[in-house]
Amino acid sequence: MDANDPSHDAPPTDEDVERVLAAGPAGAIAVAGTATVIVIAIWFAFYFFVFLPRGVIQ
Repeated sequence: MDANDPSHDAPPTDEDVERVLAAGPAGAIAVAGTATVIVIAIWFAFYFFVFLPRGVIQ
């Protein structure tokens, strides 16, 4: 494929748009899920290694 090919200048067809939208936001959901798991893991690590060793506040 040549970058200067004029067929690349055509706007996407409705079928192209529907095909892309049908795939859904799988990548965005994966990134958000991974970030959520990391934040929860950090929270638990902080809880178990910082708060619990300090003991009960009296």
